[in-house]
Amino acid sequence: MTTVAIIVPLVWLAWLAVVDWVPLFPLNDLHSGNAKGRLLAAAINYPFPLLIAGGVAVHRTWSLVAATALCVLVVAGHVRSWWLPYFGPATPEQRELYLRGYSRTWKVLPTAGHGVVIDVQHMVVGVLSLLMLAATIVVTLTA
Repeated sequence: MTTVAIIVPLVWLAWLAVVDWVPLFPLNDLHSGNAKGRLLAAAINYPFPLLIAGGVAVHRTWSLVAATALCVLVVAGHVRSWWLPYFGPATPEQRELYLRGYSRTWKVLPTAGHGVVIDVQHMVVGVLSLLMLAATIVVTLTA
């Protein structure tokens, strides 16, 4: 399970890197050319999976607890960014970001009546985030 808990964050990172930088419309929508915004998002998001994988690889109690805490932050950030605005009111900033970068991407959830709708690329991020959290918790509890 330790190997899985190291690999899943790296897969998460690879997925983010692909959808952030490789045009795959309608999976992603890089037409806006907002490289500065994507660089900022990368600077914020990309260290998390590296730290999580590293914490699991070190395999000490403190590093596993830290990796688990980072996984919780990743899942919480995903829920805050996508699921809360879908089921509740979105902030003006969330709606503007959605309209600019994600309104034309693939979705499987109903869009009517929602200011922000999670798209397929971010559903994959969510699934990988949950897998990352679950694997890290299992390794932490069995260490």
